[in-house]
Amino acid sequence: MPGMKTFPLLAAICLAFFAQTALAAPTTEPSQTLALATATANRGFAYLRKVEKPDYSWGDAIDPPGVSGLVLKSFVEDPHYTPAMPFLGDGYLHLLSYQLANGGIYKDLLANYNTAIAISALAVSRDPAYVPAMKRAIIYLRSLQWTDKIEAPDGKKIDVNDPRWGGFGYGSGKSSRPDLSNTQWALEALHEAGVPPTDPAFQAALKFATRCQNDSETNDQKWAGDDGGFVYESNGATAAGKYIGPGGRVFFRSYGSMTYAGLKSMIYCGLSRNDPRVKAAWGWIENNYTVDENPGMAETAPGAGKGGLYYYYYTMAKALHVYGQPIITDSHGVQHDWRADLAYKLAQLQRPDGSWVGGRRWMENNPVLVTSYACLALQEIRQDIEPHPTAQ
Repeated sequence: MPGMKTFPLLAAICLAFFAQTALAAPTTEPSQTLALATATANRGFAYLRKVEKPDYSWGDAIDPPGVSGLVLKSFVEDPHYTPAMPFLGDGYLHLLSYQLANGGIYKDLLANYNTAIAISALAVSRDPAYVPAMKRAIIYLRSLQWTDKIEAPDGKKIDVNDPRWGGFGYGSGKSSRPDLSNTQWALEALHEAGVPPTDPAFQAALKFATRCQNDSETNDQKWAGDDGGFVYESNGATAAGKYIGPGGRVFFRSYGSMTYAGLKSMIYCGLSRNDPRVKAAWGWIENNYTVDENPGMAETAPGAGKGGLYYYYYTMAKALHVYGQPIITDSHGVQHDWRADLAYKLAQLQRPDGSWVGGRRWMENNPVLVTSYACLALQEIRQDIEPHPTAQ
């Protein structure tokens, strides 16, 4: 019927109009948030389809194939896209062209990031054709975890007392020190591939994540403070820097993207909301809730609060969806529906061509990377409000 063919176009126009007119203020009505997030994501998808390269990849020569993996993941988490669509199916074939004999899916650098993102993209596609390649990649990813099979730079085997125990670094080798960012991507990949929290990889990673938390009651590292937030490395060498506290004691600064990464990782490792570590992380989130910056970073340098902003948005949305609490009460007693706040913020920041772009730090001046982060965050908002039937 001719009328049926025009309906999707009319619906898209209505949603786009709503998105533009809804920016007067965030709403706490879930249906309106869902409509805004959907319209905003659709404009982002239109941009990503436009910039797909002739070889069915995204990104540029210096960052394969992780950016393509993030783009593919953002599309297939939407109920309207499947790997059966040629532009996505060919994209997956290009992604898998990077798989090496060792099972890793990367080129030259960032073996953990690229392989973990590729595993997640393969897992959420729910296509059985990709399972053999995904399983090979998981075996490789496991080999990057710091346990007693890894030698420290001094040539000695590490054990459970080493603060690096259980973390994931950039790749293999003695110089690849583990950090919470690499670790959270690896754990997300394992979780989305269906690995249970009882698996030894999760239990070792829980030890590492605990040692990245500013919680002296549960963290056995001497630097640990008590604000409940997380830092980048278990030895306290966080990217957000250190500061001198009462009595001249050195503390390491918690910040937003790592705190949401830590919360999400601990939930993937099987912890409940009643665990003191999860409670402490939630307390930090309540005390530092914002969608205006990556909290905790602004104290380190002028303008630093915008550093890693879109990475923060995606990690925040993923963690809060996993946690399962839509309302956050901030330090002033004000309640926020994080889904509405974040959908509104992303709609505000979206450029006319449907893309987003951030600062130079951590490659966020790359509009393809940042647009994939934004679309993934919007998918978490949508699934938190109205999970689609194929969601895991």
